[in-house]
Amino acid sequence: MSEASTPLVHQAASLLLGYPDAEWDGRLRTVETALLALPDGSCPHTAGLLRFCSEVAAVPALELAARYVATFDRSRRRTLHLTYYTDGDTRRRGATLAALKALLREHGWEMREGELPDFLPGLLEFAARCPQPGAAVLGEHRAALALLSGALERYGSPYAHVLHAVLGTLPAPAPAERAAVRALARSGPPAESVGLDAVPSPLPHPEGARR
Repeated sequence: MSEASTPLVHQAASLLLGYPDAEWDGRLRTVETALLALPDGSCPHTAGLLRFCSEVAAVPALELAARYVATFDRSRRRTLHLTYYTDGDTRRRGATLAALKALLREHGWEMREGELPDFLPGLLEFAARCPQPGAAVLGEHRAALALLSGALERYGSPYAHVLHAVLGTLPAPAPAERAAVRALARSGPPAESVGLDAVPSPLPHPEGARR
């Protein structure tokens, strides 16, 4: 895959994984236009993104919004908040979120008010605007991305195409990482009954971050 096209994949995925609000139709057209303008063969992962666009194009925005909520907000195994997959409801997650927020701010990135720094659409936009640190952050959360991708596949969601495209931009995982993903898939995220007050609860369907 061309490194030059990677930020475009990340930006497109960020837009497609955002909540289908009143601007959804315009976002969808923008993504399709940008992807179709790429030279043939320059970015193999556009096929999955375009497939998603095709599958949801005829779905009314209100219906797609209901599907979005059912997909991402009603199952923690399909949440768009990546640290939950590896840290679960533990005190460790609070520290992970704080470190991630500090890293984003170090690169001049400010999240929307009330947004958690591990929200995938926001991280993808960060990766599109700041490719080097953004790709590193996505790589660090590749296990969570793989778990989300698998969960979406099992759910039969077209959003799985978007996750496949994102994973395709990252280096192949090492055998030990693949084994860790399988173990997490079997056991689920860790849990802890104390010290959770420091971990904010995810919002229903936030929009991502902006500079």
